[in-house]
Amino acid sequence: MSATDRSTSLTELARLGFSSLSEADALLAEISDATGFERGTLTERATAAADPDAAVAAVAKIVRRAPQAVIDLRGDPVGWRALWALTGASSGFADFYLRHPEELASLRGAGAALPGIEAMRETMLQAVGAEDGFAAGGGEASWVALRVRYRRILACIAAYDLTSDSAVDEMPAVAAALADAAGAALEASLCVARTRMCGGGPGGGSFTRDEVAGTLLAIIGMGKTGARELNYVSDVDVIFVAGLAPDAPDGLAEGRMLDIATRLTVQTMRGISGVEIEPPLWEVDANLRPEGKQGALVRTLDSHLSYYDRWAKSWEFQALLKARPIAGDPVLGDAYVAAVQPKVWTSAARENFVDSVQRMRERVTEHIPAEDVAFQLKLGPGGIRDVEFTVQLLQLVHGLSDDNIRQRGTLDALDALVAEGYIGRADAAAFARDYRVLRLLEHRVQLRALRRTHLMPAREEERRVLARASGLAASAEDVWALWEATKREVRDIHVRLFYRPLLSAVAALPAEERVISPAQAHDRLAAIGFTDPTGALRHIGALTSGISRKATIQRHLMPVMIRWFADGVDPDYGLIAFRRLSERLGNTPWFLRMLRDSSGAAESLTRVLSGSRYVGELMEWIPEAAAWLDDDELLRPRSGSSLQQEARAIQTRHTDITGAMRAVRALRRRELLRVAMAGILGTTTIEEIADALTTITEVTIQAALRAVRREVVPPEDDDLDFSVIAMGRFGGRELGFGSDADVMYVYRANGVDPQRANQLALQIVAELRRQSEDHRVPLDLDADLRPEGRSGPLVRSLDSYAAYYQRWSLSWEAQALLRARGVAGSVKLIAAFTALADEIRYPAEADAQGLREIKRIKARVENERLPQGTDPARHLKLGPGSLSDVEWLVQLVQLQHAHRVSGLRTTSTIAALRAAEDEGLVPTQSADLLAEAWRLSSRLRSANTLLSGQTSDVLPADRGRLDGIGRLLGYPPRSATQVEEDYFGATRRARRVFEKLFYG
Repeated sequence: MSATDRSTSLTELARLGFSSLSEADALLAEISDATGFERGTLTERATAAADPDAAVAAVAKIVRRAPQAVIDLRGDPVGWRALWALTGASSGFADFYLRHPEELASLRGAGAALPGIEAMRETMLQAVGAEDGFAAGGGEASWVALRVRYRRILACIAAYDLTSDSAVDEMPAVAAALADAAGAALEASLCVARTRMCGGGPGGGSFTRDEVAGTLLAIIGMGKTGARELNYVSDVDVIFVAGLAPDAPDGLAEGRMLDIATRLTVQTMRGISGVEIEPPLWEVDANLRPEGKQGALVRTLDSHLSYYDRWAKSWEFQALLKARPIAGDPVLGDAYVAAVQPKVWTSAARENFVDSVQRMRERVTEHIPAEDVAFQLKLGPGGIRDVEFTVQLLQLVHGLSDDNIRQRGTLDALDALVAEGYIGRADAAAFARDYRVLRLLEHRVQLRALRRTHLMPAREEERRVLARASGLAASAEDVWALWEATKREVRDIHVRLFYRPLLSAVAALPAEERVISPAQAHDRLAAIGFTDPTGALRHIGALTSGISRKATIQRHLMPVMIRWFADGVDPDYGLIAFRRLSERLGNTPWFLRMLRDSSGAAESLTRVLSGSRYVGELMEWIPEAAAWLDDDELLRPRSGSSLQQEARAIQTRHTDITGAMRAVRALRRRELLRVAMAGILGTTTIEEIADALTTITEVTIQAALRAVRREVVPPEDDDLDFSVIAMGRFGGRELGFGSDADVMYVYRANGVDPQRANQLALQIVAELRRQSEDHRVPLDLDADLRPEGRSGPLVRSLDSYAAYYQRWSLSWEAQALLRARGVAGSVKLIAAFTALADEIRYPAEADAQGLREIKRIKARVENERLPQGTDPARHLKLGPGSLSDVEWLVQLVQLQHAHRVSGLRTTSTIAALRAAEDEGLVPTQSADLLAEAWRLSSRLRSANTLLSGQTSDVLPADRGRLDGIGRLLGYPPRSATQVEEDYFGATRRARRVFEKLFYG
């Protein structure tokens, strides 16, 4: 061939779709020379393949090994077309025909029609020479013959699939044929296993033929196999059921029968997926059996039913929805399905049905590597699992009372749901089309190498092959665009199919929308987690009824918001809180615009409302806070200086104390709400939350003190100094939601008559406590840490404090001063008090007797201060290894070493702990364990308050509340046990450190 002719030839190959032009040109010439076929004949068929280069390369390899097999097939146009389609779409089939070129003869007529179930079963049994349930041989040759014959059948199915005019429409029939082929393969493998059990092969048993024949074994297909919607390469989920044949030998006891059945099962599975000369077909997965991997591989029917009646969980019944006998004894298989099917549908009435539905949702969003999410056909958002979950959920919700929708297959179930009026025809048709598209793409990516995968190809060249193989798109870009559009539509239709019809039970919808009854809407809401579906329907109706702009917008948004509420901690409370908020805001333009245009803000709103009664109750009174959700910066805690500026402006505007304090309380509530929302949405750390809550409390007390002083102290006594000293966690800037504000009060007369000064100070304290009261979000100014505790004066002069500490101070009072920090009032007085406190809390020499007394008091506190009936291990403040253990240990170190170590002279627990670590006073590992327990205890306390809206120091035992707390801390749903284990583990480790370092 001249250079010009060769150039023309390569150009033509490029036009026809080849990529490796020179290689393809050489291989076509090689095939032509070896077979005598004209080059045009070869290129005609190759260019019709998904990957012309791969097809030519594969056929060339087969020709080198068995040219006559290829020449003979050329005489059958259908088979010839099938060869090129298979090798161009699947390197797996190319390798198969290279291993077994004699199998090319079986391609004659392949692709004209799908093989029927009986034909597949018959040919599989012929492959192993089966007669009366026993194979001709039980050796490895029988397994090899079985696998080769199965791949012959698989090739016929794939040929039909690849050469059909509309593969997407043929997908259901192809999937059904694949499931039937799997059943036929298992039947043939069971025949080989029976022969092995009679000593007919290595590794078998020594049972008599009559004993093996008298042992019935039914193989029940589950999942996609049971539903007849199998993939090309997929695990085949099964359950094995054993029984005695009516004509079983008299001496065959049930125990021996089960032994035989178990061995038969093992050998049957091995014949399919064991390592042999011919590669395995697929995995036989029996993990859906009772007790899963820990359960017996085989059970009798009675044993299965006993387990399901006594121990099974709802999800196990739901897994039986698709159960179908596929191999083995058909009578026993039918009896099993007939016995378990009613249990599938009654499972929806079980108490834990909602929990099992949520587990189904988790399986939809099962953890997959982040880098795979965009490529996941099966598990990713908008993927195959989303479709299957939606359909199965609708079946389980409505199938209890309507047996017409009890279908195994996804597409059959969709048709039934339409026929019974549960979903609209248009949406169902689009959903079914999307499902077929997704499944076709999955089939093609699995065919490529005949291996299990659910990932769209990342390389453009592979996407181009996928586009051609599927017939769904013309190019790599187009098939990816189709995939993205399908995902979006699946997610959208999921909302329309399940949630949108809920509105039809309470509001008028367009005529084309199918309407479900209130009872059916009730069932759907109950299934997704609403404990009061009737109330929820009432709220949905109130939100979406009418012709106002607000009602119109909410009708469009409500379906997806219901889904978001259902994903939250408390869907019922979230929905009613949203209704109250909507009613408060009315037709406020910005609110309606945010709901309509900002799905992120709307979703965050459902999250904070369903996750926290604390937030819901505050937002009802501060509805404008919803606007913060549309701007992350507005959720950041405000600085102390900006809050101070606003508080001072309040005092300027209001001349009366009542008005001023009303505004200050409003400021405090608003900022607490801001911090709470930020905490729930995870935009702030526990340290930032504590600092923000402390700042808000400081600003509130400072503003209150200014207002009270202006009201109480006359001008002639203005020289009186008065200050508020923060103590405890307030002093350490470690406040949580619901924390008390521990304080002490100090004054200095500065020339004012001492008695008069004391009276004025008492009036200030009384009025300060009264004016700072807030019935919505309580602020308790707790002065119990003052000298002499509750028995001592509520307020003292600086001189009185000095005299007391010099003469009477107890060790615990010096310990309490470690957290003392001035927060309001006279700056000079605060400095003087701090200097006095430093002398007491940072002694040059630690008092050994005082330290022993502190240890004795700690032991007494653990025994006496715990509320009666409270499990010490669950007390977040006083329990072993919790807050008090860490704080008392740190304070003991401070009393001993703070005079020498400047880093210990801090009111912060964690800062002091790290200073002790830096100084070598606390080992690093011990400091980490203590800090972990302290932080977790602090977070749990705050989460407990946010969830319930009530302050509690006890980790709840109620699983629902504990799960809600875990959700607020970022745990996945149903993590109540994990939250407990994490807390108990952290505090147990911290307690060991505490006992070693505190008591010595």
